[in-house]
Amino acid sequence: MSSSDLSDCVRRTLNRYFRDLEGERPAAIYDMVLASIEKPMLEVVMKQADGNQTVAADILGINRNTLRRKLTEHGLL
Repeated sequence: MSSSDLSDCVRRTLNRYFRDLEGERPAAIYDMVLASIEKPMLEVVMKQADGNQTVAADILGINRNTLRRKLTEHGLL
């Protein structure tokens, strides 16, 4: 799957979200989207890294301490 495939998936999902609002005013979309994708992304990357946080942090392109904080926030430690 390429990054354009991921972008298309997000685009379709957001378009469906707005369509399903049926006139309701959306709020905090940015936080909602990040919260929706961050936990499953961390789960998949940690599985790919066989639980190795250093490897997972490298895959994600973030600092290991940042990864630990995010894992803790999502109850994944």
